Amino acid sequence: MSTTILLAEDEAAIAETVLYALRAEGFAAEHVLLGGQVLPRLQQGGIDLVILDVGLPDASGFEVCRRLRERHALPVIFLTARSDEIDRVLGLELGADDYMAKPFSPRELVARVRARLRRHEGGQARQRGCFELDADAHRIRYAGHWLELTRYEHALLAELLRRPGAILARAQLLDRVWADALESGERTVDTHIKTLRAKLRQLDPARDPIRTHRGLGYSIEVD
Repeated sequence: MSTTILLAEDEAAIAETVLYALRAEGFAAEHVLLGGQVLPRLQQGGIDLVILDVGLPDASGFEVCRRLRERHALPVIFLTARSDEIDRVLGLELGADDYMAKPFSPRELVARVRARLRRHEGGQARQRGCFELDADAHRIRYAGHWLELTRYEHALLAELLRRPGAILARAQLLDRVWADALESGERTVDTHIKTLRAKLRQLDPARDPIRTHRGLGYSIEVD
């Protein structure tokens, strides 16, 4: 099955050049004109990388990337007429993987697409809805940002994310997360759940993915 690239670009000449270069190198390539078309297309599945113009007519590419990162971990490359350092930094902080300023070489863009796909495929990142787990780097991304977690917070969240929706008792979590800390008790689990919730709420106040089941334990929702 061909690797499929989604291009969001409203300038016809640039779009035609990029699509031709991608297809000449064996990629399947799809094209949308508006930022509002990106997420609906991604929800249908089958897209491996997004090339995203910053200056789309209906929405900033930065905003599209921010919303995309809440649900998807696939690579994103920005195209933009802006070359200022602050714009490059903003794009990367929002979760973009690369940034090319116009005018650019189509051959270089294709080379960067290949490099980003290799890096993405070679890593151990796993998508769990709005979460992304990178086992190699021992980190978890949520709402487009890598979380700043302690050792036990990371282990606790990773354990919950192993089986989204499943209720895990405090005793189970203690056994799996704090196996080397024999003095820990069930209150330790509650304390770490509280700090985890606070960190997740800072990034997305409208969402509370960790569920408390009284007398049973905790679960996590990822949709």
